[in-house]
Amino acid sequence: MSAIGIPVKGHLARSSAGMVTSPHALASQAGLEVLRAGGNAIEAAIAIGATLAVTYPHFTGLGGDAFWIIGDGAGAVRTLSGIGQAVANPPAFDGAIPLRGAAAALTTAATVDTWDRAYAISRDAWAGTQDWSALFRRAITYAEDGFAVTPSQHFWQTFRAAELQDWPGFARAFMPHGRIPEVGERFRQPALARSLQRIAEHGAREFYEGELAARIAAGLRAAGSPLTEADLAATRARDETALRVPYRGGELVSLRPPTQGITTLQILGILDRFNVAGIPEGSADYYHLLVEAIKLAFAERDHHVADPEFSEVPVDAMLSPARLDALAARIRPGHAMPWPYPFRTGDTVYLAAVDRAGRCASVLQTIYFDWGSGVLAGDTGILWHNRGAAFSTDAQHHNVLRPGKRPFHTLNPGMYLEHDRPRLLYGTQGADGQPQTLAAVLTRLIDYGMDPLTALSRPRFLLGRTFSDSRDSLKLEADAGEAVMQALAAGGHEISPIAAQSPLAGHPGAIRIDADGTITGAHDPRSDGIAIGL
Repeated sequence: MSAIGIPVKGHLARSSAGMVTSPHALASQAGLEVLRAGGNAIEAAIAIGATLAVTYPHFTGLGGDAFWIIGDGAGAVRTLSGIGQAVANPPAFDGAIPLRGAAAALTTAATVDTWDRAYAISRDAWAGTQDWSALFRRAITYAEDGFAVTPSQHFWQTFRAAELQDWPGFARAFMPHGRIPEVGERFRQPALARSLQRIAEHGAREFYEGELAARIAAGLRAAGSPLTEADLAATRARDETALRVPYRGGELVSLRPPTQGITTLQILGILDRFNVAGIPEGSADYYHLLVEAIKLAFAERDHHVADPEFSEVPVDAMLSPARLDALAARIRPGHAMPWPYPFRTGDTVYLAAVDRAGRCASVLQTIYFDWGSGVLAGDTGILWHNRGAAFSTDAQHHNVLRPGKRPFHTLNPGMYLEHDRPRLLYGTQGADGQPQTLAAVLTRLIDYGMDPLTALSRPRFLLGRTFSDSRDSLKLEADAGEAVMQALAAGGHEISPIAAQSPLAGHPGAIRIDADGTITGAHDPRSDGIAIGL
């Protein structure tokens, strides 16, 4: 039972000395070990991210992208945007870019470079004490010796069983006995362990310019990908100033385009024009307001957001008070706007860490779709992402494929500041569902004052298509209640009930840092994850 009387399941972690959260217990424990050894939040987050690349291979890995928001606890915030760029010589496509296979492996992978950039910040600005190689110890151990297969990994491998037989090298790495491993079965990845060992010993640029890079490029080339060693060597994460928008006396912080961080900020900026706390939480009016704000921001996103180095993105105008006022004025109580926009899929992991000094990192890692492109990079054990499929082949589209261009990205971890101090760290898996999930989680954390576990446990929704329902309807978890669904339907929403605590509703994590130093955190009870306090 939560402090406000709502029954919840799961674990609410408490501490005054530090905390980690991630969607896998072994990864969270790896981060906690770093904090216990005197490491800082960045060092802990690298250890968590590396471990997740092993223990959550269906949602993240070395062959994907990553995004960081880093706060020093005293007001300084910076972001790392780790997006692999399109290959220098992309092929011509007759129609859309394939969603799977080597033809979708069109972009490099920047996760490892974000670890390198973050580690440099830890060393130079935070006087970090942990050796680079030590941060990979747990990841290498779990890749070598194995770990118990999670329900999530088993579900997504079983769900894709009809497809994965055709994915180059996939069966060799993920079906070691010629079958899908069962939940709880020990699963080993010796080739991945060797790749991690090289990164640990030779540094992050080994992935981009060393012997490992050569083997990655050769493996991808053999599978049919156009990616080359030169493409890998040109990969660099960006250290950028954060985007901010006011909310309830504080500031929400996110990443710049081509991420949809601006979309989450627009949604909350619209909601800031309403007295959300005056609306009963979980009511039809509550869900209606959030969904309508989401529709407005998604329309703006689909019209503008792309790589700003290739097309103009009017960031300042989109987040201006005048624009947010105008969008908010279009919301009509009890009347749903039509929803004609396509849905983007994708899967991700969220992780976060806070250290004894109040310094923190809020991070998302991804390989785009579950299992990415399905292509294993030769003998490296590295599964490559399919983010290239996010490009358009329409020459007039702002997100059209171009050499060296970064694709539109759904990932957007966040941070909430009060008086320039980090108060909330948050993020979620779920592609188009990310801003939707965050709208629900953040209003519950900020407007209704819920603790992280309660906020993460409450019923959520997903506007758009899913792998099991192709209608662009409003999917609402059953525990929202029949009366709420009927009221939303009467207002024009096409409702599709989904199971309570459905994985379709995302797997967010959240950490709250109160002004007195108390830290509370949780990972979504719909996931395999956990928050652990120091």
